[in-house]
Amino acid sequence: MAPPRVNTDVEARLRLKPIMSSTAPIPADVLEIRHLAARSGLGPRPEEIEVLAKGSYEKAVKTLLKSTKTRADVSPPGWIDEPVAPPRQMRQMSQATRQQLMRKRRQHGMELKAWWYQEMLTTDSPLTERMTLFWHNHFTSDMRKVRMPQLLYRQNVLLREQAFGNFGDLLHAILKDPAMLVYLDNVTNFAGNPNENLARELMELFTLGEGNYNEHDVKAAARALSGRSIDRQTMAYRFYPRRHDATTKRILGSTGRFDGDDLADILLEQPHTARFITEKLWREFISPVPDDAEVNRLAAVFRDEKYEIKPLLIEMFTSDAFLDPVNRGTLVKSPVELLVGTLRIAGNREVDGERLARAGMVLGQDIFNPPNVKGWPGGNAWITANTLLAREELLSRFTRGRPMPSLATKDTVDSYGYAKVRAWLLPLEPVDPPAEEGPLPAYAAALMQDPVYQLK
Repeated sequence: MAPPRVNTDVEARLRLKPIMSSTAPIPADVLEIRHLAARSGLGPRPEEIEVLAKGSYEKAVKTLLKSTKTRADVSPPGWIDEPVAPPRQMRQMSQATRQQLMRKRRQHGMELKAWWYQEMLTTDSPLTERMTLFWHNHFTSDMRKVRMPQLLYRQNVLLREQAFGNFGDLLHAILKDPAMLVYLDNVTNFAGNPNENLARELMELFTLGEGNYNEHDVKAAARALSGRSIDRQTMAYRFYPRRHDATTKRILGSTGRFDGDDLADILLEQPHTARFITEKLWREFISPVPDDAEVNRLAAVFRDEKYEIKPLLIEMFTSDAFLDPVNRGTLVKSPVELLVGTLRIAGNREVDGERLARAGMVLGQDIFNPPNVKGWPGGNAWITANTLLAREELLSRFTRGRPMPSLATKDTVDSYGYAKVRAWLLPLEPVDPPAEEGPLPAYAAALMQDPVYQLK
């Protein structure tokens, strides 16, 4: 399949001019805080930026990391604690009953997506949801394969709980996560007949990266993970000792009677793991092309901090590379960021979550259903001939008639100004600057139609 055609407006971003303090009545440090809020959040509003800008940039970073959460505020769907029908029970159902159950599960899946969108839309810690989404795209599982929305909900809860904790703890937990065990077929991983799917993706996509292990390591790792499955009645994690290969294994130079926890510890000992995660976070928050020397420096910090995630993010957000104006406007907003961010900016937090979920599907990001185990590729891949038109249409629809409370008072033109709105909404100067006249909400809506608005 040919790669998607990238919109030339996005490719032209390197020729666009950054919004500098010399062309707007805004201090350079406030522009830096705006960049921090835009990269780490979901559509920052001007009052949120102004609160962060009351102190130093370093204080703003610490404030964002201090305000993160481990639980969602929006109440989940009422069915999350309902028993999950195990496969054996489903096989005993009549065809009509089975089809009815599958329809119910599809509806529950849509309700789950709507719930997460509502959390992203209303949260007062957008960085929490950004990191939950990051880990969702790293430790992938999907509704199509797992088919049990309760398990995907539990995994989402786990990712949010561990989003800013310790990567080692998260890795150990995900290797016992029922949705992951189903998605990557470890439920059929038995001693004497190993299934290598989880072991392979664990090394290639979750920890080491391609080229930093060999086939023997994969086979041995699969044996270490054997016996990890789920209880047929509760669908919770369960270890089956009789299915586990307890013989000696050699993995990445270490030899022993390793199990899944031993395997995770071995992977965490490898320098490649810290670098792989750091580089992925770089592409998420800094630029599409990592600086090798800086990635190595940040990875060393990650290892020195025993894989604690917050210290790495603090070091990353305060790095010269993150603050360099050259890196502003180099990342494309994902569909989730575009949809949720636009509505947050417009002051509309009451949009139906299912509507957002369906819009995200049209734009190429169906949450809880990444395209494959590699997740969404992101970057310029978000922009194709089809999605570009859909993005423009949705932006027009979402901004039309929105009050934008922060800009709607009669004295905002004098006290706030067009230049400040431009610096708030865009990372770079617009391709087609609108006339600086009329009410600020209309001016802001025009800027949100500019191609640069789709960058961050």
